[in-house]
Amino acid sequence: QVRLVEFGGGSVQPGGSLRLSCEGFGFAFPQYYMTWVRQAPGKGLEWVSGINSDGSKTRYAESVKGRFTISRANARNTVDLQMNSLEPEDTAVYYCYANVGGANVWGKGTLVTVSS
Repeated sequence: QVRLVEFGGGSVQPGGSLRLSCEGFGFAFPQYYMTWVRQAPGKGLEWVSGINSDGSKTRYAESVKGRFTISRANARNTVDLQMNSLEPEDTAVYYCYANVGGANVWGKGTLVTVSS
């Protein structure tokens, strides 16, 4: 079964850090572009970051650039999102996403709460 599972959400104070991980199952993970997307309470989906299949190219939303770092470990079928200098505006459910053979595959999401 093709699926993505996120790990690592939680609560943190402003200025703190969290690391999210996403593991892929049931497909050739190393061949696919991987994306992190988030949804803040009461808002729509926001694209956060993406990484190409071999990890050589990354992209970031302006709102997280310089604070978040995406990386992947194809040997473990994982993609990570290191989040530093977190702000209350980063509070959201974070989803891992991939388009696998034309099918949109989403994880169930992991909640990140940034609050003092």
